[in-house]
Amino acid sequence: MNPPPGYTLRPLILDDYEAVMALWHGTEGMGLGESDSRRSIAAFLERNPGLSRVIQGPEGSIVGALLCGHDGRRGYLHHLAVARPHRRQGLGALLVDACLADLKVLGIPKCNLFLFAYNLPGRDFWLSEGWKTRDDLVVIQKTL
Repeated sequence: MNPPPGYTLRPLILDDYEAVMALWHGTEGMGLGESDSRRSIAAFLERNPGLSRVIQGPEGSIVGALLCGHDGRRGYLHHLAVARPHRRQGLGALLVDACLADLKVLGIPKCNLFLFAYNLPGRDFWLSEGWKTRDDLVVIQKTL
């Protein structure tokens, strides 16, 4: 799948940090925290080179972003966002498909993501893309 005319799909690099953070801050249902500092994102990108993606719009600004990584067994997607004026053009699906294709090449057989329970538009998107909820699992977390 190719981006629509005027849009460019490319790897997310650390120089994109400020623009991507602005996009994430403007996205409803997005949860950001200490793990999203410039230093933390730099470490994530270093551990997962070339897997995360952005989409630049016709004017050159970043209008879509997705973090992608893996632990050697499972892939993980974080913070999918597409700027509101650029939605409904397949950009979110394009970001996801690019990341999943890269994970598949690396031999990663499954991919997971975390979604806030109240993020119903996000849930609708993921379900429409063929993802399934796992009612048999519970996320358990401890702050270090």
